[in-house]
Amino acid sequence: MNQIIFHIDVNSAYLSWTAVEQLKNGAKEDIREIPSIIGGNQKSRHGIVLAKSVPAKRFGIVTGEPVANALRKCPDLKMYPPNHKMYDAYSAKLMEFLSSYTPDIEQVSVDECYMDFTGIAHKYHSPISAALEIKDAVFKKFGFTVNIGISVNRLLAKMASDFEKPNKVHTLFPEEIPLKMWSLPVSELYMAGHSSVEVLHKLEIRTIGELAKADPNLLELHLKSHGRTLWEFANGIDSNKVVRDHVESRGIGNSTTLPKDATTEEEAKRVLLWLAETVGGRLRKESQKAGMISVEIKYHTFRTVSHQKHLLRPTNTDQIIYETACQLFRELWDGEPIRLLGIRTSKLLDDEAPEQMDIFDLQQMMKQDISKKEKHKKLDHAMDEIRKKFGEDAIKRGTFLK
Repeated sequence: MNQIIFHIDVNSAYLSWTAVEQLKNGAKEDIREIPSIIGGNQKSRHGIVLAKSVPAKRFGIVTGEPVANALRKCPDLKMYPPNHKMYDAYSAKLMEFLSSYTPDIEQVSVDECYMDFTGIAHKYHSPISAALEIKDAVFKKFGFTVNIGISVNRLLAKMASDFEKPNKVHTLFPEEIPLKMWSLPVSELYMAGHSSVEVLHKLEIRTIGELAKADPNLLELHLKSHGRTLWEFANGIDSNKVVRDHVESRGIGNSTTLPKDATTEEEAKRVLLWLAETVGGRLRKESQKAGMISVEIKYHTFRTVSHQKHLLRPTNTDQIIYETACQLFRELWDGEPIRLLGIRTSKLLDDEAPEQMDIFDLQQMMKQDISKKEKHKKLDHAMDEIRKKFGEDAIKRGTFLK
């Protein structure tokens, strides 16, 4: 049987969860049914729109725009502050519920996840009937709606879930790509950010179909490796698997929302270095090594993307984590301003666990500078000891003094 993947996405999560919580506490009005937003401050008119209701969308209000603009479009707009602690609680309950169907769940943000449906497909008449059952069960149990996209890989399932909203189930199988996806503007392709779209428009590529039929070598010339990725996505090609996310072993990671959007690679790499140090330090404190490293980027528009890599040898060394994160960042970043960066490690092993290597591994090791790796290891240990004795700020890299 072919692989079947669901992408499950909460409709306007922050606003939906706020509405459900208000109704539980006796509210007479459902803010999903009136022009309303989450984000910003009503009095100061500062901040940006984090989530919007369907009636607010009819006024032309979009996620990520300044609150002041939204109020000009709709003077009667109702505003509510975000409550991230509450959102995390709703997210955890949703993921726990979805895991009752299958443990093959990979959560990729607070309000969305992938489900590998393949292993439980035999229990249902069809993937569509199963998705409808799950969608309706979520609403019955929690009071908010989700969209579910169905396909043979993560990319197409994600694209399908972004079709008409809310409370819908959509399919996007390979044979449906020309009809359902190729006519869409290239800006609607997953990971096609503003900067990439500008370049594609200069190449007279305006639809996903035109991108799919373009010369991938030409795209690489203008957009580097990201051009090849976009071409593959336009043709429905995606080899990433759903990584089962055990609650007890989700790994060790850290992320940070930047005080000011990062717009250059140098700014981003400085943040990645700090994150690599914090993650590496936590791994060593827990006597763990990571076999996989992933990088997350949240853009100024609140669009989130991530990329991951299996390591040849598990590590807890800051420098290796940093270098791998930089490689992933370069493959992932499309040039748009960055609001949040994160590094996460998974596939953890005990620090003293023996490593199984084949001839290829040994050949690769011989090419590496073993003495350099030992120096990094000793440096990490020395910095850990200083921080343990004198505090986290007792020693810093020179780059952080800028």
